[in-house]
Amino acid sequence: MNKKVTLQDIADALNLSRNTVSKAINNSSGIADNTREMVLEKAVEMGYKHFSYVKSASSSFVNNSDFFQNPSSPKEIALFTAADVSSSHFASLMLDKFSSEIQQLGLSLIHYRISQDNIDQMKLPITFHQEQVCAIICVELFNYAYSQMVCTLDLPVLFVDCPPLIGGRSLNADILLMDNSVGISQAITDCVRNGIQKFGFIGNYMHCQSFFERYIAFETGLLIHDLPVDHKYIINYADNSVEALAKQLESLDRYPEVFICANDFVAIEAILVLRNLSKSVPNDIQFLGFDDSHESRAFSPTLSTVHIHTQSMAYSAVQLLLTRIMEPNTEKRIVHVTSDLIYRDSLPIKE
Repeated sequence: MNKKVTLQDIADALNLSRNTVSKAINNSSGIADNTREMVLEKAVEMGYKHFSYVKSASSSFVNNSDFFQNPSSPKEIALFTAADVSSSHFASLMLDKFSSEIQQLGLSLIHYRISQDNIDQMKLPITFHQEQVCAIICVELFNYAYSQMVCTLDLPVLFVDCPPLIGGRSLNADILLMDNSVGISQAITDCVRNGIQKFGFIGNYMHCQSFFERYIAFETGLLIHDLPVDHKYIINYADNSVEALAKQLESLDRYPEVFICANDFVAIEAILVLRNLSKSVPNDIQFLGFDDSHESRAFSPTLSTVHIHTQSMAYSAVQLLLTRIMEPNTEKRIVHVTSDLIYRDSLPIKE
């Protein structure tokens, strides 16, 4: 039986500390990018648990697959996105790693921006040529009807997040999500242990599946502790405008002790609105965001949040698409990648 690879094994192989290796594996701050990359490559090479499939999948597919052996097979993976995936977006780092991994397999990632006209007319981008494409990865593509149309193209499709799958909705595609539940549930439990009883939620939970799952985790967390869901503290501003958010927050005659937000940017916008209402964070109201964006660390007060492991998301995306290319008739999969709760100044919980 093969020996299980540990963090210490990787550290010894690279002459690094175990703490440095742990930070790299968990995509934590405080280490250089080249060190992080070196650790992740060694983890894949040595077959470290979550990454073991990457090495085996890649080598197996390249060596045994007619697709990779055939020079005439299409080698483009199309990235469909309806939004600007900026450096602040969690998917930016994920896509960088995803692109570098598929390049080693002779594949390329080509970006296609899905415009509102494309969505309204249910048309593909004019520069998209299906015969050149072996698979599609969709990021920030949350229009359900358009997403359904993409799934009819007779190509492997992977959604990194997707439209909310409620009311019988489904997609004929694989779906990759971060864990949207555990961090929020843990935060509510920790808050209750510290005497906090009143919670609110801010964000359009019908925007995407991740936001919906985060809202369900919020409601479930209160249910577990036998706390009521006070709907006046549910700020669901559907058009995502700061003006709509400000109007709803200004209309409240009192506030919860903690607001849990759909992501970091929603939290930061809400804190700025409340600051104009002479409300202090964390003295008057405390906040939890989601994504662990760069802004969450640069903002004052620093934002408690849930960290997304973008490297693990990238490896999972590679594995999902490669296996779908090779085995197009396997059952569709929904995969969640672990995320971690991080406490900072906006929610100074004593653990």
